[in-house]
Amino acid sequence: MRGVGPSPPRCSSTSDCFLLSHLYKECGSDTTADYEKQEVKANTCRRDFARMRSVVIFYLCFLLSLCVGLACVVCVCIWNKQWRGGFAWDGSALQFNWHPVLMVTGMVVLYGNGVVLYRVPLTWGQNKLPWKLLHAGVLLLALLLSVLGLCAVFSFHNAKNIPHLYSLHSWIGICTAALFALQWAVGMAGFLVPWTPMSFRAQLKPVHVWMGTSILSLSIVSCISGINEKLFFVLKENTSETQPYSASPPEAVFGNTLGALIVAFGLVVVKILSNQKWQRPEPTPEDMAYRPVLQEDS
Repeated sequence: MRGVGPSPPRCSSTSDCFLLSHLYKECGSDTTADYEKQEVKANTCRRDFARMRSVVIFYLCFLLSLCVGLACVVCVCIWNKQWRGGFAWDGSALQFNWHPVLMVTGMVVLYGNGVVLYRVPLTWGQNKLPWKLLHAGVLLLALLLSVLGLCAVFSFHNAKNIPHLYSLHSWIGICTAALFALQWAVGMAGFLVPWTPMSFRAQLKPVHVWMGTSILSLSIVSCISGINEKLFFVLKENTSETQPYSASPPEAVFGNTLGALIVAFGLVVVKILSNQKWQRPEPTPEDMAYRPVLQEDS
């Protein structure tokens, strides 16, 4: 009779089989290595899919903010052109019409789109300086339009002997514009001047971000209160020109729709700013090993 080698171990129970299988895996089974590779590949695929999904959602939100912001500008222009008579710069009511157009365009739409520029994934991994300059430039344009809008209303009040800053809307608006100017100046000194200490930038950054969101919120509050104030003034009872505001004439409905669009725009922008996954990644030590002057990534 020929010699027969030892037969494979038999399992008296299912648990014994699992123990033997674990023992074989510890002995360097190729099956275990393949399984681990498949797990790593699957985890990588899941991370890539989640990252891709996050990027797609960001661009949808960003596109939505652009579309709603454009709708806000178009609506405020239509309102003042169709119902308020158009525009002029002669001290008349037509000069006042520049005020809502410039404030909505500058303090809300341009400002809101300017603060989300750093969140665009296309800018990640690139030199941050051009995006800093674009961010500062868009906000500067928004600030200039806002100042021009304030000049329009102050000049109109002077021409008509109307008191300045007597309403809650005017208080919120002038404080928001002042904070905006201060925010822009401090941001310019803190993040674009090359000799500003990095420790100061690190401390300023969270305050700068918080102030940016706060200014946008105050701008929206100011615009909504201004729309209501204007509608209350021009849509009065006992006038032959139009129906009262309480009767919801077309101008009142259109003005309220403009206010709703402004709120929707603000919500989309705040959604983009509050999502931690859409924040620009911080530079790694390897990225900071060498950097020419004016190319800091803070």
